[in-house]
Amino acid sequence: MSLVDLGAHAEEFNADPYPFYAALRQAGPVHRIELGGERTWLVVGHEEARQALTHPVLSKNWLGSELFDTTQAYAANRNMLESDPPHHTRLRRLVAREFTSRRVEALRPRVQQVTDELLDAMAALPDRRADLIRSFAAPLPMTVICELLGVPDLDQERFRYWSGEIVAPQNSAGADARVLEQMTAYLFELVEAKAADPGEDLLSALIRTRDEDGDQLSPDELIGMAFLLLVAGHETTVNLIGNGVRALLAHPDQLAALRADPDGLIDGAVEETLRYDGPVQHATYRFALADLEIGNTSIEAGSSVLIALAGADRDPERFKEPSPDVFDIRRTGQGHLAFGHGIHFCLGAPLARMEGRIAIRALLERFPDLAEDPEAGPRDWLPGTLMRGVSRLPLRW
Repeated sequence: MSLVDLGAHAEEFNADPYPFYAALRQAGPVHRIELGGERTWLVVGHEEARQALTHPVLSKNWLGSELFDTTQAYAANRNMLESDPPHHTRLRRLVAREFTSRRVEALRPRVQQVTDELLDAMAALPDRRADLIRSFAAPLPMTVICELLGVPDLDQERFRYWSGEIVAPQNSAGADARVLEQMTAYLFELVEAKAADPGEDLLSALIRTRDEDGDQLSPDELIGMAFLLLVAGHETTVNLIGNGVRALLAHPDQLAALRADPDGLIDGAVEETLRYDGPVQHATYRFALADLEIGNTSIEAGSSVLIALAGADRDPERFKEPSPDVFDIRRTGQGHLAFGHGIHFCLGAPLARMEGRIAIRALLERFPDLAEDPEAGPRDWLPGTLMRGVSRLPLRW
């Protein structure tokens, strides 16, 4: 099997990875690739991705892998996304006790209020132009997740930088290690403050919560959980909103249909965005604890594996009618993998869906003639293969 170097076409890949995934899928569902100077396996087939996402010998615990320098680990790494059962099972059970559908649903009025306030500010701009990411798509989920966790007066600009460096570092060598160190220090102080003066927020509830046997999250685990919820809880939704608006503006027939029937089609518009151009391009690394086979491909123990959610969700074997490369908000039988699959299925999926539906619908209702700004210049695509989106989306109305 020949080695595929994704980094050799980084600029083209960042702008539109889907032709690359299509070419790989035609040759097979699993490939040996080079990414950032490292060799790994990439799964691009839908059925094979589902299998990999639930395979018992594919570990998420990089702290137990010989491929990484574990001296670079911080308390922020002690989270559900970077752990396996039984540790993952325990963490998720403790968090799920508090991060309930009732708590998420109770946020609906506040999500609508923040949305309306941000749109009011956009509408007041004299030149009727704005960067959607900076003005709307980023501050909305950031405000919501901070209020949910009870983070007081967070410096959103600073946190946005930290978060961006972690999920889409500008340097090809990876994120600046100082960013994770600074964020961990901030979260340590936050957890200490919450423990001393708890409120009704989620982080205070996580500090208080105990299982039937008296088990509770340790200080490091609380930092890891706050890190995961803050970063994953806003960064993905930023790109869900941005990618959804881009897709709708690029498909006037779909935009017109949604405007004509928002009640009936907004759910479909969000789900199709998640499938067609979802915010998470690749799931985070998994590590083979033993030899395994996926898609008739043998993977040796000790190898790392990436699962291309974006590639799997354009697989014509799974999405046949209409073609997977067609953006169709009336598509039925979704079955996409944008939130993952199995035990690591995104705990925040209901909140992300709610925010996406409220945000996109309200934006389109407020600005009936919304369009991309033709004077804005080329797009600034997020670098790397973890997130999919743009760092700015200039619009006019």
